[in-house]
Amino acid sequence: MMGSDEMAQTVKDIAAALGAKAFGAVDLFITGLSEPGAAGPDDLALAMSPAYGAALAQGKARAAVVWAGADWQALGLEAAIEAPRARLAMAGLTQMMDQPPLHAPISPHAVIDPSATIGRDVAIGAFTIIGADVVIGDRAQIASHVSIADGVTLGDDAQIAAGVRIQRRVRLGARCLIQPNVVIGGDGFSFVTAAPSNVEIGRKTLGRIPFEAPSDPKQYRIHSLGGVEIGDDVEIGANSTIDAGTIRATRIGHGTKIDNLVQVGHNVIVGRDCLLCAQAAVAGSAVIGDRTVLGGKSGIGDNLKIGADCVIGGAAIVLSDVAAGSFMMGYPAQPMLTYRARERSLRQAVLRHKPVSKDAQND
Repeated sequence: MMGSDEMAQTVKDIAAALGAKAFGAVDLFITGLSEPGAAGPDDLALAMSPAYGAALAQGKARAAVVWAGADWQALGLEAAIEAPRARLAMAGLTQMMDQPPLHAPISPHAVIDPSATIGRDVAIGAFTIIGADVVIGDRAQIASHVSIADGVTLGDDAQIAAGVRIQRRVRLGARCLIQPNVVIGGDGFSFVTAAPSNVEIGRKTLGRIPFEAPSDPKQYRIHSLGGVEIGDDVEIGANSTIDAGTIRATRIGHGTKIDNLVQVGHNVIVGRDCLLCAQAAVAGSAVIGDRTVLGGKSGIGDNLKIGADCVIGGAAIVLSDVAAGSFMMGYPAQPMLTYRARERSLRQAVLRHKPVSKDAQND
């Protein structure tokens, strides 16, 4: 169960906020959300598909969010909210029942450079360090053990969780949510050798010439001076990293959501309203179009262009440009229908050449 008495609302008010239909005893007060089998009498049970209907009998819920057309009275409920699109209802419900961030005062144990500009109603936790010329917007919430380097700008209503590291030349828009231990603005992984490296030679010759030890193997660092620019309403999951651009900024578009353990390389441009799922990696200078989804463990090669409205499936590895509106799977990534046809052909080939067992030979 999640929620509290302070968050109590009637079934009628919850339905109105969701733009949904309410039935039965709509004046019942709800103090939290719960799975059907564990619900108490003051919880709103989430039974948004027929698969959850039987579990209602195991709990004590008097009200539930149910699927379209459900016979809520037969389910033993006193009230119900009908949600045709379950996950959209879940988004609204969890937002309504979540505890708002506390606007605590600035901790005396925070270290804030005198040149920093701090907006109204800002909270800054203990052992957080704010560098010179930092600008923090109104109502920003910065937890403990955060470091914000010189010259960083945070927009209004930013929420920065514990352990976040924000390096120089970073700008965050309004209402950004940065989860614990994110690092934004670290140097990109960019090095060069004095003579062409084996990687450069391999790309040119396609491996036809054996590699040899170079006369000067030293890797010379290319420093990252471009910083990072992050739009409004961006969320970045725990332990993800976004590297600074070399000369121009790495950019994350408005509304994009990044999961945990995601790597975004230097000079990358990610469009608006994209989703980057856990362990996805985008190599340097790649461009990701608006509203594109990168599935978990997927990878995008350097300097590639992924069009708008693409879906890159889980664990797919993209090694060439992708046209807008594509659904890609596999390694190397290819259109979904091509991938499925190839996999079907491989399975059939395996079955055709499957060795006959000794038992079968003796029959």
